[in-house]
Amino acid sequence: MFSAKILGIQGYLPAKVETNEDLARENPEWDMSRIAGKTGIVARHIAAVDETASDLGYAAAAALLAKQIVPTGEIDYLIVGTQTPDHFLPSDACILQHRLGLGKHIGAFDYRLGCSGYVCGLQLAKALVETGAARNVLLITADTYSKFIHPQDRTVRALFGDGAAATIIGRSDLGEDQIGPFVTGTDGSMSQCLTVPAGAFRMPRSAETMLEVRDASGSVRSQNDLYMDGQAIFSFALNTVPAAIKRLLAEAKLSLESVDWWVFHQANRFMLENLVRCCGVPESKMVYAMEQVGNTVSASIPLAIESYQNYGKIQPGQRLGLVGFGVGLSWNACIVRI
Repeated sequence: MFSAKILGIQGYLPAKVETNEDLARENPEWDMSRIAGKTGIVARHIAAVDETASDLGYAAAAALLAKQIVPTGEIDYLIVGTQTPDHFLPSDACILQHRLGLGKHIGAFDYRLGCSGYVCGLQLAKALVETGAARNVLLITADTYSKFIHPQDRTVRALFGDGAAATIIGRSDLGEDQIGPFVTGTDGSMSQCLTVPAGAFRMPRSAETMLEVRDASGSVRSQNDLYMDGQAIFSFALNTVPAAIKRLLAEAKLSLESVDWWVFHQANRFMLENLVRCCGVPESKMVYAMEQVGNTVSASIPLAIESYQNYGKIQPGQRLGLVGFGVGLSWNACIVRI
């Protein structure tokens, strides 16, 4: 029986930066100082028109593979988590297998899960490594939600940024578990609270779905665009995350204080500050890394880890609590050692 471990993380952000000042010039009626004060976000990276999630994922993975943490030929699985794929088919994973020069012996598949997707990907990778199905797994999480957002929808435009992260999960020679346990949950009854209604087969794009509507807050969107019921998502998080953490700690036989850092999905600062209070997490142990990148969906947790590693805050051997929650609606949490 093998034990799985995170061997390396590498993020990538597109070159274009959109600041709150840019949004204020474009939409003078938006109170960006108030929005920034609540969200904790002052800038975000935006993919170019011809730049896709797989392009961002490729850049992150190529940089990670260049570090030669493990031989490329010993990567046996490629998993890609994205809700903004290049095509309905084939999968981004198959495209990236070729672009990255990975062996033809590997397994490769996509899964569609956003805000809680990174923790889900770790669970899949752990299973592959610890059952002996793979020596090493390359996990890519990448999303370009900006392509879903109407430029006049202030409820989401100031929040979301584009980004990607690549993670290698491989075998550990340490005796104890380095990844896990996991706590998972899903409530599909609330799926309409964070959605892009049109564009696939349930509601194909049409002249009707392109019609733009201005809501009571003054935001504009069509059925082709991203819609988020912010209050419902906030209530969902407050109702599910504290219980998930309590269950996770019980299964791991750990206390809140024994976890060195808590890395939540970087939704926005207001959300995380409220979760700190509800969960009893020490403020000094909460990771905040959305200020310059926004909410990067499936890439937010690994990008936050990398940011705190680069600042020397997260150190090798420390224990992290990872908590993803959002679109689905879904939530996933786990303990890892970096």
